[in-house]
Amino acid sequence: MAGQAVIQIRNMHKTFPGVHALKGVDLDLYPGEVHALVGENGAGKSTLIKIISGAYTFTEGTYLINGQDAGIKNTIDAIQKGISVIYQELNLVPSLSIAENIFFGRLPSKLGRVLWSEVYAGAQKYLVMVGLSVKSAMKVQYLSVAQQQLVEIAKSLALDSKVIIMDEPTSALSPKEIKSLFEVIVKLKAKGVCIMYVSHKLEEIFELSDRISVFRDGARVGAMLTGETDQQCLIEMMVGRKLSDMFPEHNRIFGDTVLEVTGLTTDKVTDLNFHVKRGEIVGFSGLMGAGRSEMTRGLFGADKRSAGHVFINGKEVEKDSTGAAHAAGMGLVTENRKTEGLLPNLSVKKNISIASLNQFSKLFHIFPRREDTESNTLVDKLRIKTPSVEQLVTKLSGGNQQKVLLSRWLMKENLKLLIIDEPTRGIDVGAKSEIYTLMDMLAKQGLAILMVSSELPEILGMCDRIYVMKNGKITGEFNREEATETVLLEKAIS
Repeated sequence: MAGQAVIQIRNMHKTFPGVHALKGVDLDLYPGEVHALVGENGAGKSTLIKIISGAYTFTEGTYLINGQDAGIKNTIDAIQKGISVIYQELNLVPSLSIAENIFFGRLPSKLGRVLWSEVYAGAQKYLVMVGLSVKSAMKVQYLSVAQQQLVEIAKSLALDSKVIIMDEPTSALSPKEIKSLFEVIVKLKAKGVCIMYVSHKLEEIFELSDRISVFRDGARVGAMLTGETDQQCLIEMMVGRKLSDMFPEHNRIFGDTVLEVTGLTTDKVTDLNFHVKRGEIVGFSGLMGAGRSEMTRGLFGADKRSAGHVFINGKEVEKDSTGAAHAAGMGLVTENRKTEGLLPNLSVKKNISIASLNQFSKLFHIFPRREDTESNTLVDKLRIKTPSVEQLVTKLSGGNQQKVLLSRWLMKENLKLLIIDEPTRGIDVGAKSEIYTLMDMLAKQGLAILMVSSELPEILGMCDRIYVMKNGKITGEFNREEATETVLLEKAIS
């Protein structure tokens, strides 16, 4: 790249007790480029981001900004030197307005009084830039997850940053919102802003980036111009082995109908009719807001059902009761691991066993030895990377956290139907392959699986049948042979 790098990292090391998280990393970030970081969870990307942004100090190495020692001791220093981060996990105050979040800690004022007209007008300008059509006075708590993500981006733009680090920025965005974000990134590039872009979505990497750095086991194992590599090469560098086929072969044998749904209607979905057989993986596709997650909530009894019936093995499940769904043999892995799935202050063991305590307890007394044994068995079976089942679940990578949630329901003795909403969101390519293999194995053992996914290749690669939703209704049903990306998109938008 021509010109001086805005950030230079040389021989960067970072160690924690018992862990060498970064091993001699070199990195240059130039004005006006999109530099992608790819690698499996735990490869060192997040550690490097936290060092650049001042959240961590480094153990050894050199960190320069515009050729001078960065001298960054905390995140405030980094922001003042033109570096901002948009994390995958949102960092907003829900009870405050969008404008207050965008200008948090630096509200324009005069004689001790906040100039609210300037706050709202200034924030509105940045909302326009990211394509978010809402009033800046609206409280963040009333926005969807996708809209909150766009507020985070607007907040970063308002800082006039020279380097913007985007960590999985599209994980909760619709195709239209992703397009708007990409347009913003192109504009930022033209203004000389450097974007460090971290994503597991390789198609985004190839569409957006100018250069790519590949991380594995704490080291940068490759660096190249985007136009001089391909997806297969990146995947092999990331995982350190060949992945001949991301998805397992389809040779599953189906049995009797496990789930039968007729006329399912809630405030969000209308007159849904579908079924899942024993040993079958059935997918639900559609654009964001189509009602897929709301369908799973209505099915599992988390949302009030105004009409319709749900049957498991021919027996009707009581409506509006997650307890009845659980007792009938249903399990639900929710879309949002952080807010709806994990119990962050508890161990891996407690997160796994929480849905099956009745299996190793009596008269409110839990038998810890059996709990330990069954938890360890699932950790081994699913190859969950954790030093112990006593480890806090928040210390695990995204892929391993997802396996913990899967284990929660696999521990359940009478599990008949597993509902998985976005099975690989925010998970690296190696962990994705492992989860696909696990789902295939479970289906071949006779489990009925219903999965919701925003990723069409995932839907097409894993599912035996596919339903498409739009505006809370099913608009199409396809078997594996009929389904293509074009056909599914047509039903999702027409």
